[in-house]
Amino acid sequence: MLVYIIDDDKIFAECLERFLRVAEKDMSQFIVKHFSNVIDAVAEMNGEVPDVVFLDILLDGPDGFTLLNEMASYDDTARVSIVIVSSLDIRRDLKDYGVVAVLDKATMTPEEVGAVLRDLHDGGSQDE
Repeated sequence: MLVYIIDDDKIFAECLERFLRVAEKDMSQFIVKHFSNVIDAVAEMNGEVPDVVFLDILLDGPDGFTLLNEMASYDDTARVSIVIVSSLDIRRDLKDYGVVAVLDKATMTPEEVGAVLRDLHDGGSQDE
């Protein structure tokens, strides 16, 4: 499973990767790539499309909502599962943009990350 973490806070991105490792004991099946901005992530998606993206909304340059719109406009990236990780209080229904979960950066736990991964594994990616 190819996982992108898009967050301009390097320390948080590293913590999130640790959460992934705690949540999923067999990380050998995961390839995790960190990006600090939307532009670099989109450039990488031209060669490979991730299975899941953990996305911060407040980023320098184009923000997370810009990426959601961009990804939703292409067939291959519209199927990617998105997990928003943000300190913003996001209550909008973003399922049309591939958002499968919203996690609060300040309170999220490895167990919550694990639950999201299990849901994605059990339900598969968004193939409609």
